[in-house]
Formats: sequence, structure tokens, C-alpha cells
Amino acid sequence: MNELLKNPEILRQLIMEHYKNPLNHGLSEDPAYHSRHMAAESCIDDLHLQVKITEGLVSDVRFDGTACTISTASTSIIGELIKGKTVEQARNIIKEYYKMINQEVYDADLLEEAYAFNTVGKQANRINCAKIGIDGFYQLLQESEDE
Repeated sequence: MNELLKNPEILRQLIMEHYKNPLNHGLSEDPAYHSRHMAAESCIDDLHLQVKITEGLVSDVRFDGTACTISTASTSIIGELIKGKTVEQARNIIKEYYKMINQEVYDADLLEEAYAFNTVGKQANRINCAKIGIDGFYQLLQESEDE
């Protein structure tokens, strides 16, 4: 793992950068995208997510909506991380992310920048924030496999 990612200040800056300037932000009109709407019952998180699968690869991900810092940044980071991966690799990355959030043993190297959320599992009120977009991506990956 990159040693810089062990610095709490760097992790905070990384999260804020992905919140202020999220990657893969904005939805596509292309009907080839699988789409999912995810909304939290207890906060402002309300995201529309899209995944495009081309020949077994996650060729693109998109998202838009209103969300808190943790939701926006985690969706941005995981979206970028799974893009270009096979569907199976993308699912494995998300599974490792869930392990981290659930404070189980996980592969930090596989998570790269998503390691920024390694302490979220200690903050019960932030767990759903850190998972809402990723839950949507995971559901879309599952949906694409079912077709």
C-alpha cells in the first residue's frame, strides 16, 4: 500500500477532493447503461448510478444526485476503481470494501484510494453513507451478470 495513504491528513484531503470534484459524475443517455436509483431514508443521500458493461468489462460508470461528503467521495473512488475491470474483479473489489467497512480482515492493496474509508466502520452513523453508492454499483454488476 502507498505509504501516503496511511497519513490521516492525506486521507481527509483525498475524500474532500473526491467530494468537490467527483470522478465519473453526470449521467449518460446511452441505453446500454444499467441504471439504479439509491436513496437513504434518514439523510440527503439520493444517487442515480449507471454501469456500462462491454464484453465482460466495466467499461464505464456514472453517477449523479445529492449526497454527503462520504457518499459522494466513496462513490467517486469506487467507481473509478472498478472501471476497466472485469465484472468479477469489480465485485471482488466491492466485497473487500465491504469487509473493510465491516471491520473484517481485508486486502488494503486491492482497495487503493478506497482505503480512505477504513475508519468509517467505527462510526455507525456513517456506514450507510459509505455504502449507498457502492451498494448500487454492486447491484448493477449483479444485474448485468444475470442477463
